[in-house]
Amino acid sequence: MGKSGYVPDNTNIKKTSGTPNLFFDSKKNVFFERNPDNIAYEVTSTQLPAMVGGAFVDLYLSKGHVREPHWHPNAWELDVVVSGVAVISIIDPDTNKLHKYSAKAGQVVFIPMAWWHWITPVSDNAHLHLFFNNDQFETAEGSDTLRLTPPEVFELSYGINAEIIAEALSPIKGSVVIGPPNKDRNRIGSPIKMLKESRNDGHILININNKSIHL
Repeated sequence: MGKSGYVPDNTNIKKTSGTPNLFFDSKKNVFFERNPDNIAYEVTSTQLPAMVGGAFVDLYLSKGHVREPHWHPNAWELDVVVSGVAVISIIDPDTNKLHKYSAKAGQVVFIPMAWWHWITPVSDNAHLHLFFNNDQFETAEGSDTLRLTPPEVFELSYGINAEIIAEALSPIKGSVVIGPPNKDRNRIGSPIKMLKESRNDGHILININNKSIHL
């Protein structure tokens, strides 16, 4: 985990060094692109070294897509809707409640540091400005958590059959960021066909894509 970039003042800017670079075109730094209508641009202290303590993401989404669930371990986030309508969903770890805010142009939603959240456009297109209080903020994507956790851990933790969860999560090959990754807006990869059958011996037979699993 990187060091927080927050500082309470601008002491990094010295008179003797002259005026630092104060301009950057965010469109020149793509954070992630799914397609032209689902893209995020990023500006941090890497692009503007004088911008210590803050960062910016310019996010575009279209209906049927989502900024996948994720969290920021070292920064809070302020989401400002520029155009369209987006539902910003946040899980409060203190109360274990899900909060959903439908925000339109000019409205803002604040996401505390390390809170799980995602953004879903409900209009045909949505444009958001995201502000962070760390010039090198970090992001932990939900897709990475799912694909990198061994299936046996899900079984041990939640009683989910390891083979079933491995099959369900197998299409996730990398960070999704803006989903879904496939063009037809269905599930990642091929749809999973699952048939459940109770047997006389008390066991349950589940068939996933013609593969039988006994429970």
